[in-house]
Formats: sequence, structure tokens, C-alpha cells
Amino acid sequence: MAFGTDERTPVSDAVAEGLRRRGLEVEELAVGEPWPLVGRRVGEAVAGGRAEMGVVLCHTGTGVAMAAGKVPGVRAALCVDAPTAAGARRWNDANVLALSLRLLTPTLAEEILDAFLRTDPDPEELPLVAAVEDPERLGSAEGR
Repeated sequence: MAFGTDERTPVSDAVAEGLRRRGLEVEELAVGEPWPLVGRRVGEAVAGGRAEMGVVLCHTGTGVAMAAGKVPGVRAALCVDAPTAAGARRWNDANVLALSLRLLTPTLAEEILDAFLRTDPDPEELPLVAAVEDPERLGSAEGR
């Protein structure tokens, strides 16, 4: 799991430890770096196949989500609750989870992480997900 945070906090520490506790190997790619670099490094690791998924954190979560999402092949989702995280995986096949250091407690971050990691993409949604990278596919996805 690719991991990055622009600031080490109790929330970021809880997320990294939660990933390890779930048996995942955590590659800390950017810790304490500016948020654009955090998002970009994690996004590149996911898009490049070095990691299946990634988790990024910054004050609001918005900046790292935007930076990661600029990398082709990355579908970053800013999630502030478990249902949103599950939906991001189910309907959007999100491969990078973005979290807010300001809004979340370690407990809430764990709930979001559980939902994200335990939810699989819905195969029926994959044509729409593919249309994110290739809008020409949208015509065939709409006709399903």
C-alpha cells in the first residue's frame, strides 16, 4: 500500500498502523512533504503498478486527492465517512483513498479504511469507470 501524508499526526499514524495491522505492507513514499508531492508520489506508485492502492492525507484531504488524481490511471476519492468510502470503491473503483487530517479522529479514519479495503468494485460499473480515462467509451456504457 502506497502511503503519504503532508504532516505526521495521530490520525496519519493510526492510518499507517491500521494498514500494517491488516497485514498490508506500507510503503511510506512522502511523509512531511508538501501535499502536491504527497499526492503525486502515491499516485505514481499506484499508476505504475508498484502498489495496488494508496492512501493520502493532508489538512482537508482535498489537495492530496487533486494531486493524486492528476496522475493518469488514478481514481482518488476524498472520503469523510465509511459509506462514502464503500461507494467510492463499489461504484468508482477508487484506487487511492484521500483523508482529512482536520476532520477525522483515529477511530473514524479506521472505519473509513475498513469500508474502503473491504469493498470490491461492482463489475457492472466498470464501463463507466473506464469512461473516466477514455470518454469515447461513455457512449457504450450509457447503452447498458
